[in-house]
Amino acid sequence: MPDRAGAPPRVWQRMLSGRRLDLLDPSPLDVELEDIAHGLARVARWNGQTSGDHALSVAQHTLVVETIVRRANPGMSAEGLLATMLHDAPEYVIGDMISPFKALIGGEYRTVEARLLSAIHRRFGLPAILPPGLVQKIKAADMIAAYYEATVLAGFTQSEAIRYFGRPRGIDPKAIALDPWPAQAAEARFRARFEEIAADLARPPAAAVNDAARI
Repeated sequence: MPDRAGAPPRVWQRMLSGRRLDLLDPSPLDVELEDIAHGLARVARWNGQTSGDHALSVAQHTLVVETIVRRANPGMSAEGLLATMLHDAPEYVIGDMISPFKALIGGEYRTVEARLLSAIHRRFGLPAILPPGLVQKIKAADMIAAYYEATVLAGFTQSEAIRYFGRPRGIDPKAIALDPWPAQAAEARFRARFEEIAADLARPPAAAVNDAARI
């Protein structure tokens, strides 16, 4: 309900950077890396139902997925890795809804999520809509990460995890960071890796063109 009678419903989110992001019509100009890193480091995966002293954050999950993408796809371009770092970026605004709840509320959530992701992509020089092949690679890595998070941290049995996320292949769980980090560490590590990839993306055009063929 509005704070005062007759006030319109608020459809924007005020960010700590000072930006005001409109959820219905998000502008790339209102998207900042510092807000994404800060927000994702404080959004819990699995509704916080994970073992350990800290929640497993979406920021840490993103870094796990990026590690898997690199290991599964040697030579992945900087554009592809940047897209991987942003695959859950809308959750810095709308939170990480668990899959069962997304299924219940239907298409409206997906519409808002897609608009946000499009604006985020454009803010960082990516296509508003990614190539299907790249989306599939990121999704495959996301499912592997979900399997290990579910079985190591969230109390799933192996049979339950296989049913919902598939059986992971080719990735050693010891190679990925599953021990949940404090929010400040997750934020710093997310931002550092993002900036490292963005620096690769800013290389001379000739090198960038060669890499783009590998997406």
